[in-house]
Amino acid sequence: MIRHIVMWKFRPGTRAEQTQFLEGLRGLQGVIPQLLSSEVAVNVGQGNYDAVLVSEFKSLEDLETYKNDPRHKAVSALCKSIREDRVAVDYEF
Repeated sequence: MIRHIVMWKFRPGTRAEQTQFLEGLRGLQGVIPQLLSSEVAVNVGQGNYDAVLVSEFKSLEDLETYKNDPRHKAVSALCKSIREDRVAVDYEF
């Protein structure tokens, strides 16, 4: 099993787009078969990253299939237009 964790810092003044992006991510659950589970959350603290995705896949191949799915790419394109920074980690568990 693979856990895929991504965190983002968003540019100021993009609150509406952030909401659209995060809802878009949430909407991929149950739509892309390789995505076994996902949690999308907004940071409630100060001075850290703004949002996080924690998702699970059976394999790295399934993660790659998810990343290349056109529905994920559409959501990801919105994120790329509003983010300042992104960090990610993938690990086996």
